[in-house]
Amino acid sequence: MNAPVTIDNKPKPAPRKAVERAIDTTRQTARDAARRTAEGIEANPISVLVGGVALGVLAGALIPRTEQESKLLAPVGKRLTETATGAVQAARDAGKAELDSLGLNKEAARDQVGKVIEGVIKALSSAGAAAAKASSGKE
Repeated sequence: MNAPVTIDNKPKPAPRKAVERAIDTTRQTARDAARRTAEGIEANPISVLVGGVALGVLAGALIPRTEQESKLLAPVGKRLTETATGAVQAARDAGKAELDSLGLNKEAARDQVGKVIEGVIKALSSAGAAAAKASSGKE
């Protein structure tokens, strides 16, 4: 087996060859990991976004806030809270309006439950009458 040679045609020492092989393997492993990570992000962008937000919230909770930050960010936080509250209320109102337009509201649900209960009572009554008739015919 021929020993690897360098540019000046001198044989490479064996340990150097092992180190180069280890470096090549590490590079290939890093490339594979980066490719798999990119594929995972492309396949599940929402979960990556949620994970990023969770990581940001965790970092924000663990890093102490300075007095200057509190002074500067208090109005921003108040505006964000007000905006988020308004958005939630608007979404709730829009959802209720959509359900009402489809006829899905508390009154409609109550009517449907009442009809189901009436049907069950009627079915039980019919079954009881049929059982009584069958048992009286056998005697």
